[in-house]
Amino acid sequence: MQARMNNPAMLVPDAMGSLLALGRSLENAGVPVTTRAMVHLRASQINGCSVCVDMHSKELVDEGEPTERIFAVAAWRESPLFSDAERAALALAESVTRLSDRSDPVPDDVWAQATREYDDKQLAALVLDIATVNLWNRLNASTRQVPGGSWA
Repeated sequence: MQARMNNPAMLVPDAMGSLLALGRSLENAGVPVTTRAMVHLRASQINGCSVCVDMHSKELVDEGEPTERIFAVAAWRESPLFSDAERAALALAESVTRLSDRSDPVPDDVWAQATREYDDKQLAALVLDIATVNLWNRLNASTRQVPGGSWA
C-alpha cells in the first residue's frame, strides 16, 4: 500500500503543531491514559484507520495492557474485561464516531452513563479526544496513510 499524499496535517503550515497541542492539552484532564487509548483504538476500528489502529494498539501494549484487553476492545460490550468507566467511554466513543447512524446520535442513556463516571472536565476531554481521533482517522484513511510512518 502506498499513501496518496503526505499527511495533510504535515503539508499545511502550523496544522500538525496545532493538532498535537490539542492532544497534549487533553492529557491532564484526569482521564486515564489507557482509557484514552482504548477510545482512540475503538474509533479507529470503526473508521477503518489502519494507522491509528496500529498506533493505539502499540500504545496500549506500551502502557502494559494485557493483549486480551486490547483484542477485546472491538467487542467490549461482550467482554467482562472492562470497568464501568471504560465502558462509558467506549460507548460515548462509538456514539460520537457514528453520528449519522441514528436519529439521536448520542442517546441520553449513553450520556448519562458517561456523566456517572466522569466529571465535566473529564467528559469535555473525552468528547474532544473522540472528535480529534475521528479527525486523524479521516486524514489518514482518505489519504491512505501507511501504518508505521513518522507523525512528528
